Amino acid sequence: MVEIDLNADVGEGCGTDEALLELVSSANIACGWHAGDARTMRACVRAALAQGVAIGAHPSFPDREHFGRRPMQVPADELRAGVLYQIGALEAIARAEGGRLAHVKPHGALYNQAARDPALAEVIVAAVRDFDPQLALYCLAGSRCAQLARAAGLCVVEEAFADRAYRADGSLVPRDEPCALIEDVDTMLARVLEMLRHRRVTTREGDSIPLSVQTICLHGDGAQAIALARALRQALLEHGVRIRAPCHRDTV
Repeated sequence: MVEIDLNADVGEGCGTDEALLELVSSANIACGWHAGDARTMRACVRAALAQGVAIGAHPSFPDREHFGRRPMQVPADELRAGVLYQIGALEAIARAEGGRLAHVKPHGALYNQAARDPALAEVIVAAVRDFDPQLALYCLAGSRCAQLARAAGLCVVEEAFADRAYRADGSLVPRDEPCALIEDVDTMLARVLEMLRHRRVTTREGDSIPLSVQTICLHGDGAQAIALARALRQALLEHGVRIRAPCHRDTV
């Protein structure tokens, strides 16, 4: 049976957390630097535990004004401390609620820059390894971050996006470019099945590139986001795909 993890970013003030947590197997909880706060983090942890969803930290650049999507240059020591700070805050809340962290997934610009910048990726990898080497790191599939994390001995979960277009180098088409977002559920399903069954994805230019994927991100922002996510999950189940968190760690 084909198996995949579905993950979603929550605690970001989109008003869709409850609905998303009914659809996914892993949750990435905002840790306050791009969105969220201690109260929101606690609510998301409780809801994830109630649904049996694996809990992950979603650290970012210190950029609430731009929702963590603005590219930034932060000194390595400062950023490493900041990533540790964010992971530690969520871990404390998770433990207090009777759970534990399973993974870390960087957010926004931090995620995308680390996918291609080995120096930035090394900072994130070092922070996760120093905090807890048993935590998995979610990385863009085929990225430099995934390669470096694996070389450092971390459990790497390679991620793809059902609703985003890809460029020939395996990176995501930026959101502000034409055709960056895919909003048709049949198109999304076809792309996800291509990823899972054939380990490849069709780029914006029409080429096919290799892509090994263990998790698919479902977004919660946008007017039709939840309807599309729900339809995609149901279609995957109907195609015999098993949905579960990666077997890297028990979270309770």
